[in-house]
Amino acid sequence: MLAGEWWRLLSFVFTPPLGNPIFAVFALYLLYFMGGALEAHWGTLRYNLYVLIGILLTIAAAFAFPFAPATNTYVTGSIFLAFAYLFPDYTLYLFLILPVRIKWLALLTWLLYGYEFIFGNWASRLLILAAVANFFLFFGKDIYYRARHGHRQFKRQSSAIANRDKPLHVCTVCGINDKSHRTTEFRYCTKCEPPVAYCMEHLGNHQHARTEPTS
Repeated sequence: MLAGEWWRLLSFVFTPPLGNPIFAVFALYLLYFMGGALEAHWGTLRYNLYVLIGILLTIAAAFAFPFAPATNTYVTGSIFLAFAYLFPDYTLYLFLILPVRIKWLALLTWLLYGYEFIFGNWASRLLILAAVANFFLFFGKDIYYRARHGHRQFKRQSSAIANRDKPLHVCTVCGINDKSHRTTEFRYCTKCEPPVAYCMEHLGNHQHARTEPTS
């Protein structure tokens, strides 16, 4: 690029997938399918902006490390991650036989990105950040609110489980309850203020509780 080959600023975007031609055709079909689904969901402007941000940041990363080859692998990967986030239950048939929900493939992709980010060189790290930055720009706010909602829901479920395991009747004298002694009957003394529970053994021979009035 710095030698006057300015077309390389965009030519890397059109580099086809490497490897088996059948795999390349399949990968290009998936890219076309997922891109079309995102465009239908977002609209053309928003989808183009998503892709353009990934490309421009990848170009910037290439200028930071001019001797590292620029690749569109991470840009197309960010399209895949966006599709998986919006349609997590979409099923792909690996080898046309094995059904796999796309959210699990996306999780595997994130793990691979994380591994390469930790153990790769700085050029790879910057290319990964450049390509997935558009994902966090578009979905970061939603991920944050989902995490907050999930935390609150977890607290509510934990509280419900704790209350479910909490005994309903506890003898005021001996402390046995309906969870530890399931066959024991409990009664509430209406002469106590407020009424409290007693097992049948202590119901008739206890001192009535009284709550002192507050001044």
